[in-house]
Amino acid sequence: MDIHEYQAKEILASYGVKIPESGLAYSPEQAVQRTHEIGGNVWAVKAQIHSGARGKAGGVKICKTHDEIEAAADTMLGHKLVTHQTGPAGKICGRLYIEAGTDIAKELYFCFLVDRVSERIVMVGSAQGGMEIEELAETNPKAITKIYIDPAVGLLDFQAREMAFVLGLEAFQISQAVKLIQGCYHAMRDLDANMLEINPLVVTGNGELVVLDAKMGFDDNALFRQQKIAELRDKTQEDSREMAASDRGLSYVGLDGDIGCMINGAGLAMATMDMIKLAGGEPANFLDVGGGASPERTEKAFRLVLADKNVKAMLVNIFAGINRCDWIAEGVVHAVKKIDMKIPLIVRLSGTNVEAGRKIIADSGLPILTAETLAEAAELAVNARNQQVAKEDTA
Repeated sequence: MDIHEYQAKEILASYGVKIPESGLAYSPEQAVQRTHEIGGNVWAVKAQIHSGARGKAGGVKICKTHDEIEAAADTMLGHKLVTHQTGPAGKICGRLYIEAGTDIAKELYFCFLVDRVSERIVMVGSAQGGMEIEELAETNPKAITKIYIDPAVGLLDFQAREMAFVLGLEAFQISQAVKLIQGCYHAMRDLDANMLEINPLVVTGNGELVVLDAKMGFDDNALFRQQKIAELRDKTQEDSREMAASDRGLSYVGLDGDIGCMINGAGLAMATMDMIKLAGGEPANFLDVGGGASPERTEKAFRLVLADKNVKAMLVNIFAGINRCDWIAEGVVHAVKKIDMKIPLIVRLSGTNVEAGRKIIADSGLPILTAETLAEAAELAVNARNQQVAKEDTA
């Protein structure tokens, strides 16, 4: 789960990390009011969407008058912001973060990530911060330093000092940097975050370290014990399909294709999508219904896949190890009858009670295509999709 910049900064501030004076606004009038509360004569107006590269897309504007603040707010609020991370669909800006201008002497990059390969938290830093950090990683990877932290031990002071030197800070700034780095690490550890990125971390004209932009992501599986973090979720920034799946306990990722998938097991789901691609099709989603594919859960999964109007055919691929194929087949038949599907459905069952499951589908009288192998199922799905598209084109 991602959160907004202002939410991440509020969290970091509670851990002793310095952020600029700021306030939240939901209208141009509120934006102007926040500048009066903040004071000064230079402000940054920042669109709050779940995406990086907002500055390049016009989502961050530096203003010097109240008229400029109002105009900037009016162009952002309620409008779609398209970045290279959002894709062409973009995301709607519903709130603004008004921030006091900062005297920037130097921009740095700093980040904590969960590295699943090493099973460690990795601290990443560079003395060359700013919007072009992705390009820096490609053109000059030696400019980026990684320090691995053993989660059983935690971040040690010498590691924080090592990172402070990597960032090119002066001697009098080291203790300040260690405090900031430790604060960020504790926030990540305490709140079950899997990513905390500060870009840029700036050195001001008077030598202070200030977080100018922050991004945090959290482990969905830990939200049950992080109620305050769960309450920060902004559903307007999420894919509506993925949000609906999450609310129903399903693992779903929306894709750009038109062959819907319902599969049990993440590995089998990945293999199924690969086979669809190999057969010349494009999967519309990743959907893992897990081990408990009851009739009710199966119906929810069907409705979720079919809510995507781009879907032209649907493939159900179930390997019944813990489950039973006859139980799953009953769920599929129940769902199809209740939903009244208008597109082709292909079902491939394998595992426990597979013959009984296939018989249930065959005896249902429903126009369900069946397959014995994954390759056959993928071919049937692509062919059915092509026929459905041709049918709609001539209608």
